[in-house]
Amino acid sequence: MGKPERKIRVLIAKPGLDGHDRGVKIVARAYRDAGFEVIYTGVHQTPEQIVNAAIQEDVDLVGMSCLSGAHLHLFSEVVRQLRERGSDITVVGGGIIPKEDAPKLKEAGIKEVFLPGTPLAQIITWTKENVTSK
Repeated sequence: MGKPERKIRVLIAKPGLDGHDRGVKIVARAYRDAGFEVIYTGVHQTPEQIVNAAIQEDVDLVGMSCLSGAHLHLFSEVVRQLRERGSDITVVGGGIIPKEDAPKLKEAGIKEVFLPGTPLAQIITWTKENVTSK
């Protein structure tokens, strides 16, 4: 018998000074309820802390939420530091993000941007279709 397939491991993070975490906790719970392994880092994380946790926890996906308006810098910095360390972990973002910023985030390496009102089922489906466990 082969080894059982590992569940997709998801790290959920709140970078920067934004302390609003209700939405990200709902997304984390949706991932958990859908059978993913979920690690939640809490609020006020630096990009370096998020990158260190993602690598240490050997995750397949980093999902970040930002409501403070600093998403362009913070999300891009997480991707930059991951790539600098040789990691190809998939990174997605969400929160209060203007539609016109989504293409800029994707150019920076964010694979998908989930805007306010995105159904949880859509986030789960996207993840199942675009992320594989290691």
